[in-house]
Amino acid sequence: LAILFFILTPIIYAFIMMFFKVDLLSGDRTFIGFGNFEKILSDPKFWAAFHNTGRYVLFVVPIQTIIAMILAALINSKVKFSRVFLSIMFVPTLTSSAAMTLIFMWLFNNNGLIVNLIQSITGEKISFITNPDLALTVIMIMNIFSTIPHFMIVFLSGLQDIPDSLYEAASIDGAGKVKQFLHITVPQLMPVTFYVVTMGVIGCFQIFDQAFILSNGTGGPQNSTLTFTLYIYQLAFTNYDMGRATTLAFVLGLIIFIVTFVINKIMKADQING
Repeated sequence: LAILFFILTPIIYAFIMMFFKVDLLSGDRTFIGFGNFEKILSDPKFWAAFHNTGRYVLFVVPIQTIIAMILAALINSKVKFSRVFLSIMFVPTLTSSAAMTLIFMWLFNNNGLIVNLIQSITGEKISFITNPDLALTVIMIMNIFSTIPHFMIVFLSGLQDIPDSLYEAASIDGAGKVKQFLHITVPQLMPVTFYVVTMGVIGCFQIFDQAFILSNGTGGPQNSTLTFTLYIYQLAFTNYDMGRATTLAFVLGLIIFIVTFVINKIMKADQING
């Protein structure tokens, strides 16, 4: 009953609304067929959101996956880490997304710590948040910083299932730590890596709060931080056009499904580790 009323029914209702022009305030509905799709595809803001979100996914997902895997391998090895260091590493995961965004806005604003540090080294003052070419980069760095600890734990759990005999045999054959990591750890972690990449892709495609707070809900400067979910919010609660908002939501869901399907075919996670 919970799934029926809170998941299936809203999905079916939203699917029907895609073919109507719906005014959120008045509740008026006008059947327009595929008119919402035509409006979205002809809207420059849609392509701006498509470009920003795609760039965000391509940049964030590989970096956070690689760093999380390497850190997990280091922690799982005989390298000694103090409990204080390990505790500090998990602070970003425990911090709320809104608070993390405000911290990074303070670090990267025109008088922020990072900007002043770069200016003291290079003599140039770089504007991050107000620069259309760099504003999205701030959100990328923040997301990588805050998600690595979580995915590191996922990789760490996967490392526990790799038999030590594989490393012992490789060591006897003369393989060093780097070769062991590349030829044993990475292949054996492929199912876990698929999960991490998939969850990373879904999370990146659904990025909203950081972009909303950083741009004050506008997606600026010059639509450089406009994402799919922020655009959906603007259509629904700024333009009050629930029909186009639900249409874009289904387009986003279709994109996520296609990307996840392609990743599964490329990585072939179900063919490794039995």
